[in-house]
This record gives sequence, structure tokens and C-alpha cells, in this order.
Amino acid sequence: MTINLDYETDKKLDVDYEKIVNDIIPAALDYEHCPYEAEVNVLLTDNHEIQEINREYREIDAPTDVLSFPMVDFEREADFDHVEEHVEDYFNPETGELLLGDIIISVEKVIEQAEKYGHSKERELAFLIAHSMLHLCGYDHMDDAEREVMEKKQSAILEAEGYYR
Repeated sequence: MTINLDYETDKKLDVDYEKIVNDIIPAALDYEHCPYEAEVNVLLTDNHEIQEINREYREIDAPTDVLSFPMVDFEREADFDHVEEHVEDYFNPETGELLLGDIIISVEKVIEQAEKYGHSKERELAFLIAHSMLHLCGYDHMDDAEREVMEKKQSAILEAEGYYR
């Protein structure tokens, strides 16, 4: 598994973010029974930069906590059966790993939301990564039923790795 992690902000997040990223990404892929070694890119940034990206790609001119950019087009959530039919689109030719996608997180939002929801910054970062990984595996939360599915999966992933509210 390849996790490309970049920290591109002067805002300080006083947690072991590398450990959290390296705990949650494989845990989410194991939980979703991904049969491939995968590559995931993670960018930790600030509100200004995430707002720019949000405006450019979603036409929403506001900072957000996390953005997910999946590389795989799923017909059904976490159904990896079709990816081998599109090797040139979905796999890194050098490593053979499944190119799952990109996660962008605002460090400022991690800090703000941890305080707002009354839990640790570690738990908030882990939650945002788990949430985003589910998006990279084809899940969404456009309606209540989808939201409930994602919430249950996020909780299971976090609890399995020891991240509690």
C-alpha cells in the first residue's frame, strides 16, 4: 500500500497525524474487503486552500472539513469486481496498485470540529479519513439511508482502531 501524505500548511496540528492516516486508510480498505494493494493521496491543508479547491471543483465558495476525489467509478459501493477490466484507468502501471483517489483535509476544521463535538483532534482526524475513504470506495450520503450506512461503517472502522468519541 502506498499512502502519499503531504502537510502543506503553517497551521499546527499537535497530533501524530501520520499514525492516524496509516491506521485508518488500511483499516477502511480491510473493512470494505478491497482485494488490491491501493494508493491513496492525502493532503492536510488550511481553510484558505481547501476553500479554493472547493470553489474550483464543487463551485462552493466556502471552506469545508474534507474533500474526496475518487479515481474509481463504482457501480455499487465497494464492488471492486470491475476494476480489472480497466487496468489502464485504475492501476498505477509502475506499482500495480489500485489508484483509489485523493483526500484533502483542513487542519483548521479538524481543530474546530474536535472542540465543537467534544472529542479529541485524533478522533476528528480519524473520522474525516474514514469518512473520505468510504467516499473513495463509492459511498455517498445524499439521502438518509445512505447517510446511515456511512455512519455505521465509519463507527465500525474507528472503533476497530480504538478511536472513540
